[in-house]
Amino acid sequence: MWVQLTAVGQKMPRWVADGYGEYAGRMPREMSLELREVAPGDRGRGGRQARARKVEGKRLLRAVPRGARLIALDGGGRSLTTQALAEQMRGWLQDGRGVALLVGGPDGLDAACLDAAEQHWSLSPLTLPHMLVRVLVAEQLYRSWTILSGHPYHK
Repeated sequence: MWVQLTAVGQKMPRWVADGYGEYAGRMPREMSLELREVAPGDRGRGGRQARARKVEGKRLLRAVPRGARLIALDGGGRSLTTQALAEQMRGWLQDGRGVALLVGGPDGLDAACLDAAEQHWSLSPLTLPHMLVRVLVAEQLYRSWTILSGHPYHK
């Protein structure tokens, strides 16, 4: 089984790549974590955020493998404890489908992504930089895996 973190943005700062890579590299083969980046939409001058978000949404949805469970990272979504995420991960493993987590750009996810998602997951009531979300998600997935496997990392 695999998890694909599908995110808007390329050429992240080194601290983002290092943080994400640290936790993605710790994931076992049976629960691999892969990053799939899509190019951001052109916001240009004049506030074309809605158009850019729509372009990004199309790119994100095209990047999701067919048959994947689609989960949108959305501030309006359901908050999960780490233990609840671990239980969801147990369900993912039993289901056998891959999981695609969608992370929008600076203006969030397009409505098409939100509509296509089976679940909306909120990491925090805080507004987080979309770059930081990659690191937080990777760490929480690793932590959840350690709970399921009885590894002492979570303690």
